[in-house]
Order: sequence, then structure tokens, then C-alpha cells
Amino acid sequence: MQFLSDNAAPVHPRVWNAMRAADGADTPYDTDALSRELNARFSALFGRECAALWVATGTAANCLALATMVQPHGGVICHEEAHIEMDECGAPGFYLHGAKLLLAKGEGAKLTPGGIADVLGGITRGVHQVPAHAISITQASEYGLTYRPEEISAIAGLAREHDLGLHMDGARFANAAAHLECSAAEAAGPVDALSFGFVKNGGMGAEAIVFFDPEKAELVRWRRKRAGHLQSKGRYLAAQVLAMLDDDLWLENARAANAAAAIIADGAAERLVHPAQINELFVQMNAEERAALRAQGFAFYDWGDTCIRLVTSWASDPADAHALGKAIASL
Repeated sequence: MQFLSDNAAPVHPRVWNAMRAADGADTPYDTDALSRELNARFSALFGRECAALWVATGTAANCLALATMVQPHGGVICHEEAHIEMDECGAPGFYLHGAKLLLAKGEGAKLTPGGIADVLGGITRGVHQVPAHAISITQASEYGLTYRPEEISAIAGLAREHDLGLHMDGARFANAAAHLECSAAEAAGPVDALSFGFVKNGGMGAEAIVFFDPEKAELVRWRRKRAGHLQSKGRYLAAQVLAMLDDDLWLENARAANAAAAIIADGAAERLVHPAQINELFVQMNAEERAALRAQGFAFYDWGDTCIRLVTSWASDPADAHALGKAIASL
């Protein structure tokens, strides 16, 4: 019974079917009919003009988006536990040609205007320190907490005041939107670019970078090629993204994953480190208790010495979730 990561979940059958349907002759790279459809589909989803590009990984999506906002001598304000800081092996510095991550604090791995202001206040004028060029927030955060629309608007206001770009890492954007019960536009807020995650939510190997200033996408077309992410058979990536958008499969899958996590959360009760909002749970547990769960067939990651991380997916069996919830409650 596997709760290691939503990355370990299978590909959704509708995504496979879409890739098979795309398995015919078409023009290469991003000139095929499916890739050309992305702008219109995302514009309809967000209710405003967008430009969208596919890439294969979330790391590339984050870094290529930030590359439109940050010069090599600049910096990106992000949470000290953000994915771009903790889990991307220095990729932001590589893609941004040496630009720096400027780390802020915040409960539950969420940025606040106050935390961002603290970072900005520590930067003196002149050429001797790295100036901030952008802010990056994660929807939902590394601890599974969502930004409400008004929270994003407050951060966006600060970004505009200081002439900073605003990027959203949306690896679990669908789960956040499902929890908030709001539209995609409300879950994203007034950001400049969104890394829209699909792989964790039923995709095979495709993410989307959504630009709310379409001109920025033209710059990324060049950077994507230079970075080795312009795949010659891009129609297969576009097919995955479009399949997930069709009939709101992205939301359906996220709701299923969130529901499975909520079942487990009922059993974890007061052991939860953070409120259960999406498909990612952090549960207090000692070594003996972890061993007891693993002996019953549950797979999960340790998160430090006193906590475990549990992640459900679109394919999580509710029966497994109930079993895990009961097992935790009985410890």
C-alpha cells in the first residue's frame, strides 16, 4: 500500500489514449496541431489571454519561467523550504546563469508579505548586494498548505510595488484548486507565470509553463531550445496536457487524491503536523510506530526523526486509505 509520492502513481488511461491518438504524422517540435492548441485552451481555462509551452519536468518549468524575470546579477525571493531551494540541485542558478535564491521564512512553507519585506529590507542599494528581481510561491506549499486568493493578491501587490516578477510553482496546483473550490484563475491569482503541474496528477511526462504576458513565452521558446527541452515529437507532450484539461480531468484527479488524504487524516487526528488540505500529509510518529506501519505493508517516507510524509494520488485505493487511517489511529 504505497503512499510514498504521487510521482509514483500510474499514468491516467485517458492520457495514454490521447498519446496513442497523437501517434500519427505531424510537424515536429512545437509546430504540430496539438501544441498550437495550448494557448487557446489555457486562455479559456484562465479567462484571459495566455501563452503556454510544454516541458518535460517541473524543474525545467520553474527555471525557464523564472528566467524571463531574473537577470544573472539578481535574485528570487522564495521560502527557505521551497522546491527550487531544496530539491532542484542548483538548477535555478544554472538556468538563471548564477542568479541567487533569497530565502524567506514562513509557517507551513508559505511566504507572507511580512517575510518578503524582511528579505527586501536586508538588501542595501548599490552594486554590492544581490537585488531581488522576482518572487516565487508554491501552490500548494511544500507542507501541503494552500494560498487563498486574497493571500496571493497581497503578495502580488508587494511584488508590483517593488517591480518584481511573480512566479507560482504549481506542481500540485490542481490539488490546491480542488481544496479551495475555486477556479483556476482564482487559485493562480495575479501571477506573471505559472508552472502548471500534470505529472503528479496523472500525466506521463509533461508540464506546462503558462505565461499571462504572452510576449514572455517568445523568449522562453529560445531558452527552452537552448536548455535541451524542445522535444522533436512535442505533440506527445501536448496530447498529455490537453487530455488532462479535457472535461476538467485535472480537477477530477486532484479531488480523488485529496479525498484519499482526508480519509487518512481522520485517523491521524491530533498527530497531523499541518492541517490536511491537499493530498500531502505530515504525521508525527516515532521509530517504533513507523516500523509497525511498515510491517503492515504501508510504504511512506520518513520526514526527520519524528515525522512521516504520506502522499496520495488520483489512483489511491480508498480501501488502502481507510486501512492506513485505522492503522494510525490504533497505534
